[in-house]
Amino acid sequence: MSHTVEILSVGTELLLGNIVNSDAQALSRELSGLGLNVLYHSVVGDNPGRLRAAVELARTRADVIVTTGGLGPTCDDLTKQVLAECFGRRLVFHPECAEAIRAYFARMGKEMTDNNLQQACLPEGCDILDNAWGTAPGCAFEAGGTYVVMLPGPPSECLPMFLERAAPWLARLSEGVIRSRTLRVFGLGESAVEALLRDRMNRLSNPTLAPYAKEGEVELRVTAKADTPEAADALIAPVEAEVRALLGDLVYGADVSGLEQVVLEGARARGLTLGTAESCTGGLIAKRLTDVPGAASAFKGGVVSYHCEVKAGTLGVSQALLDEQGPVCAGVAEQMARGARRVLGCGLAVSATGVAGPDPDDRGNPVGLVYTALAAPDGCWVKKLNLASPGARRDRIRTLAANHALDMARRWLAGLDPAGRDVQRGWTD
Repeated sequence: MSHTVEILSVGTELLLGNIVNSDAQALSRELSGLGLNVLYHSVVGDNPGRLRAAVELARTRADVIVTTGGLGPTCDDLTKQVLAECFGRRLVFHPECAEAIRAYFARMGKEMTDNNLQQACLPEGCDILDNAWGTAPGCAFEAGGTYVVMLPGPPSECLPMFLERAAPWLARLSEGVIRSRTLRVFGLGESAVEALLRDRMNRLSNPTLAPYAKEGEVELRVTAKADTPEAADALIAPVEAEVRALLGDLVYGADVSGLEQVVLEGARARGLTLGTAESCTGGLIAKRLTDVPGAASAFKGGVVSYHCEVKAGTLGVSQALLDEQGPVCAGVAEQMARGARRVLGCGLAVSATGVAGPDPDDRGNPVGLVYTALAAPDGCWVKKLNLASPGARRDRIRTLAANHALDMARRWLAGLDPAGRDVQRGWTD
């Protein structure tokens, strides 16, 4: 029997858009990895009537219900009460859970209010899912052929609770495994990638191949279902090889977090350090690099040279060049990269200067005109990019500019032409 899942996220703050529902995304990925088919995501506010209706609907279309949120100590935390009522179970106080909650507050050096003890009340006969990351325990039970798992809402608790507590409980329902391999592509838009791969995608059933547009790049996900992880990986391998043969060096990695991870790994492998000089990107390239754990082993630092005085005074950009051509030109991008490499004492440096908008600059350069550069031990390369598109946002232009700068470093580290293909047009799809 193939089990179906509905993820029911509880919290008015989700409906209001105050927080992003990252729990559902993470749980979908992990549930699929267990071979369980996620068919529905639902979000409901902290209202007992609407939550009850959502649970009753979920029971008609899935045999596994995973809830997130509503397990805390406040009056609007109603998930346990409502689900216990829906499945005909009373809430029972668990002294061992109460002691764990007290111990958590003592460990944190905080005073515990009495309302926290309501978190120790769980549906009768459930399996308790201990919470080592917060105060609210989760729980799981089976009733009339429906399997219910309740998890806390904070992402820092929800995902580890699922991985360490709920996944072993649900593993008994799994029939085979689902494995995915995600290829990251930079240099073609989603529509162009889909056009190249459409025939292949249409003929595949297991594994499947699907494109997903990200900000400034494309993900290609190959997903297979088999009896064992090894068998699933064997199904994925030839499809991945076919995609790589078709797209070549536009595929920059598999199961990686982004260009920044690949660049840092490549720099470490070559024994090189990195630096940045940024104008229109405002430090975004450096931020992305330092978001990667362990970045300090390769990244030395960055200069945000937003004003021409900083470009000239800190990075050594020619004042005559700035006066004659302005800050948005190929020569300034080159001198920024060379200056960063010299000032920071790094092996590689990338730069970005351009017009992110919303208006053209005072020299009439259009929104979306960006120059990125790479300074390396064997030379310097510059790319001229037109990143404008209908309705292009300032943040999108900055993201694309950062992507191009990082891709130049990635390509050089891989022994490829740093400027890549389609230099004048850039990528606007």
